[in-house]
Amino acid sequence: MNGRERILAVLRGEAPDRLPLMPITMQFAAAQVGVNYRRYATDYTTLAAAQVHTARKFGFDYVSCISDPAREAADCGAEIVFFEDQPPAFREQEALLADKARLARLRIPDPFGGGRMTDRVRGVALLSEQVAGEKMVEGWVEGPIAQAADLRGISRIMLDFFDDPQFVRDLFGFVIALELKFALAQLEAGAEIIGIGDAAASLAGPAIYNEFIWPEEKKLVDAIHSAGGLVRLHICGNTGKILEGIGRLGCDIVDVDYFVSMKDARAGTGGNQVLLGNINPVATLRDGSPDEICRSLAECRAAAGNKYIVGAGCEVPRDTPEQNLQALCDFAGNALLIG
Repeated sequence: MNGRERILAVLRGEAPDRLPLMPITMQFAAAQVGVNYRRYATDYTTLAAAQVHTARKFGFDYVSCISDPAREAADCGAEIVFFEDQPPAFREQEALLADKARLARLRIPDPFGGGRMTDRVRGVALLSEQVAGEKMVEGWVEGPIAQAADLRGISRIMLDFFDDPQFVRDLFGFVIALELKFALAQLEAGAEIIGIGDAAASLAGPAIYNEFIWPEEKKLVDAIHSAGGLVRLHICGNTGKILEGIGRLGCDIVDVDYFVSMKDARAGTGGNQVLLGNINPVATLRDGSPDEICRSLAECRAAAGNKYIVGAGCEVPRDTPEQNLQALCDFAGNALLIG
C-alpha cells in the first residue's frame, strides 16, 4: 500500500498494511530544507518542497498545506505581523472587527484573487501534481470560532457570546461562507482532505460549544463532504468536555491533543471515530527518548483500537531530534492490528 491507500483503508474500516502516519510538520519541515519560516508560510513552492521532502524522508502518508491561521483574515483586510522565523500573528488590539459595525461591510475575498488564500490553493495544486495517488494531499481552513477570533480578537469574541449573541451568529455566518469557499477552492486544486483548525473551541466550554460552535462546525463538515472531500478536525487543548459533540460531527479524522487521554477520547467520540494522536509533542516527542515515544504511542493505540492514525497531539516542534521523529515513524511501521 502507498500512503494514500493506507489512510483510505483505515477510514473505510479496512485493514492497512501498517498504521497510517500523519504528524503535523510546519516549522520542522521548513528546517528540514533550510529555509526560514516566513518564506515557508508565504511561498507555496517552498512549502510544497519542504512537505514533499519531509514526507518522503520519514515515510509520512500525507502532505499538508497548513502553515498558519492568518490567510483568510489577511485577505479580508486584517493586519498581519510577519516574523523571519516564526509563524505570522495578529495584533489583538487592532483586530479587523474590533468595531463590530465593520462586519456589515465585510466581503468574502476571492480564493483565486492573488492573496494569501491563493498562495495556499497554489500549494495544494503543486502538492497534488507532485504526489497525487502516492500520498494524501491535505488542504486547510480555519473553523468557526478560530476564524471569528482571528477577525474579532479572542477576548472580544468570548465576551460577545454573552453580550451580543446575535453578532456572534452573524459573524459565524460570514465565517462559514468564507471557509467553505476556501475549502472548495482547495478541493478543486486537488486536495482530498480538508483540515479544519478550530483551536479556540477548547476554550469556550460545553454550553457555548453546543449552542454556538457545534452547529457551525457541522455545517462546514457536511458541506465539505457534499463536495466530495474528507474532513480532519484539529482542536488544540483540552476537549474533554466537548468530546461527545465532536463525535457527532461526522469528521473522518479527529485529532486528539495530549490534554485528553486517548481512552477518554475513544469513549467520548464513539467506537467508529478515527482518532489521531496524541503524545505530548514537547515533553515526549521532542524531549523524550525513542523508547518513551514508542511506549506512549503503544498506550494511545491500545486505547484507540484499529481506527487509529499515528501522530503527536499537535505540531512536531522544529527542534525535535530526527531520531525521535523516526521512532514515531518506526512505531507506525511496526504496529500490528489489534484483534
